[in-house]
Amino acid sequence: MSAGDPGPRVVVVGGGLAGLSAAVACADGGAAVTLLEGRPRLGGATWSFNRKGLAFDNGQHVHLRCCEAYRGFLLRLGTSHLAPFDGPLAIPVLRPASSGGGAPATAWIRRDDLPAPLHLGRSLLSYRHLSPLDRLRLPPAAFGLRNARLDDPRLDTLTFGEWLRSHGQSDRAIERLWDLITLPTTNLRAREVSLSLAAKVFRTGLLTDTSAADIAWSAVPLAELHVEPARRLLESLGAEIRLKARVTELVLAGRGAVRGVATEDGILEAEAVVLAVPHEAAAQLLPPPAVTAGRAADLRLLGTSPIVNVHIVFDRKVMEHRIAAAVDSPVQFVFDRTRAAGMDPADGQVVAISLSGADVEIGQRPEVLIDRQLEAFRTLFPLARRAEVVDAVVTREHDATFRGVPGTRSLRLGARTAIPNLALAGAWTDTGWPATMEGAVRSGRAAADVALASLGHTRTPDAEEVIA
Repeated sequence: MSAGDPGPRVVVVGGGLAGLSAAVACADGGAAVTLLEGRPRLGGATWSFNRKGLAFDNGQHVHLRCCEAYRGFLLRLGTSHLAPFDGPLAIPVLRPASSGGGAPATAWIRRDDLPAPLHLGRSLLSYRHLSPLDRLRLPPAAFGLRNARLDDPRLDTLTFGEWLRSHGQSDRAIERLWDLITLPTTNLRAREVSLSLAAKVFRTGLLTDTSAADIAWSAVPLAELHVEPARRLLESLGAEIRLKARVTELVLAGRGAVRGVATEDGILEAEAVVLAVPHEAAAQLLPPPAVTAGRAADLRLLGTSPIVNVHIVFDRKVMEHRIAAAVDSPVQFVFDRTRAAGMDPADGQVVAISLSGADVEIGQRPEVLIDRQLEAFRTLFPLARRAEVVDAVVTREHDATFRGVPGTRSLRLGARTAIPNLALAGAWTDTGWPATMEGAVRSGRAAADVALASLGHTRTPDAEEVIA
């Protein structure tokens, strides 16, 4: 390739995390990249908005220390310092008092420096939201998960709840402990989610490495963490970004290759295409030569699971913790977003209440959601009972993730298709991970490698990829 040669053209369809990471990786591999996004913004399911002088994210997105691909993406963007780790894993878990006005009971999920999985032993054996008998039954289940073979297809035939009950876990233990991890990571409760996905979460995040579950999240709006840095990086690499560019069809050159994409403005030629769109959109766009018609239609069976967030602005500080969880409460997880929103802590506090697996909440009116969550929040944080609500807003992601119930593992397609120069990306693809930011970035990198290989190009992996 000559010095002035821009390289072969790769079109990336979709501007979420999967598409952005694929576009960066393709550009790093020497391709000339055009990224097409049908919406007027980049970011996919991680986006920000402004309201009354403050910045809000559509949802509270966190990652763990084991999320090496995502962390590597932030390093490539130069923004990893904007998503610092919150120290060793330590989450206060609050339970409302039996009497309406009493103080909540607090237990902690935290690690020490012992080898995994013993690093959680002290915390779990003193976890006051469970009976002594339930606590004693935790270690055998934990070691059973640690020894599970993640490549065993039988794991995708059971729900995690069925497996837990068969390993001595009571309904109370599932609700007050196991679901604290299962729900925010898989977007389903243990009674619904595939054992395959849950085992991946617990094995990778909690049971094999002492520091793997340390939590980090953005100290700035997601637009400043992902979107603008990715746009600037791509433009510096010579990539073209087109917004409001909806792709209506993948254009084939015979049955053996894709030669471009069709948009409302015409056909855009390409030597390789990365399709980084939600699975339902992929099912509509994938041509029969890429996968069988039945297999493409099966993508719709992945379904979706929603997430709802309730953002509340108080006139004073009402919560001491930066992060907290709740049991026996409509509240699931709460985050202090004051500085990220752009508010001076002396002027009040901004909290985000994150509700995963929100099948019930997704259809409720905003005022109903706000009232219910505010009432529950005040039972957990007594200082909020005297505080004034300055503002409140609800954000919803109807199709936040695929619905990872038993049987879905076989529906998740890999990055490589039967058409050599067509690759798939998205957190729904077969990354081995749930639908998380980590899975999205991993899928983007994998799709980029497939696209580049079809062009005879290779990409030097980041250090984090080699480690992973």
